Order: sequence, then C-alpha cells, then structure tokens
Amino acid sequence: MSIKSQVIEGKATPRGKYPHIKKVGDFLYVSGTSSRRSDNTFAGVEVDEMGTTNLDIRAQTKAVLENIDSILKTEGSSLEDVIDVTSFLVNMNDFGGYNEVYGSFFDYNGPTRTTVAVHQLPHPHLLVEIKAIAYIGK
Repeated sequence: MSIKSQVIEGKATPRGKYPHIKKVGDFLYVSGTSSRRSDNTFAGVEVDEMGTTNLDIRAQTKAVLENIDSILKTEGSSLEDVIDVTSFLVNMNDFGGYNEVYGSFFDYNGPTRTTVAVHQLPHPHLLVEIKAIAYIGK
C-alpha cells in the first residue's frame, strides 16, 4: 500500500508540522481545514476601522468546503468522493447557518458527519474547522 503526504503550494501553510492531505491506498485524509487563505486572511471575517469584528458562519463554512474541495483536487478527487466529515464549531448557536451551507454541498447520499462544539480554534476569527476522509477506489 502506498502512503503519500502533501503540503500544497499556494494554500495556507499549516500552523504545525502536518500535511494538508495524506493518501493511504484508496483513502484521502484531509487535515482540519479553515477559511484561511494563502495570504493568512480569512473568508467570512470583516474588521472595520474601529476594530469591530463581524464573523459570518455561512461565508466561513462555504470557504472551508471549497478549500477542502481544492485540496482533494490535487489528488484527482473532489467533495463527491468524501465519505466522512468531522466539523468543529466554536459556538453551537452557529449550527443553523453552518448546516444550511453544508446542505448546499451535500445531500443524504453524501458523507457521514459528526459536528462537535469546541472551546476554541487556532485563531480567534475562526468559527468552524472541518476535516474529511475521501475514498477514491472505484
């Protein structure tokens, strides 16, 4: 069985020593992914001139799933191959907006899913982080 780990050029650099994606045989494991862009800004975050922060769970969830899809595409895969998702929300009051956007990407034939609340994520602007497993054996 072949094993390959990859840090993807042009994506936000991982905040530790881990890959964006690991391929093990016919499985792809995507590390926890946020809405962070390669320039270290975040989708779904607005800060005004007074420093007031507006965090948008819908925009962050959309960006996270798009980031995961682009990571999977480096291995010839996509969200269509995802079989399991684990989502981490800082606040379960955001569940409705997160769930709404998630439902625009997946339906009942999509991956199994677990969503948990966490105390915090690695940056105060993050509301959601998602990790995924895809199966590419046909």
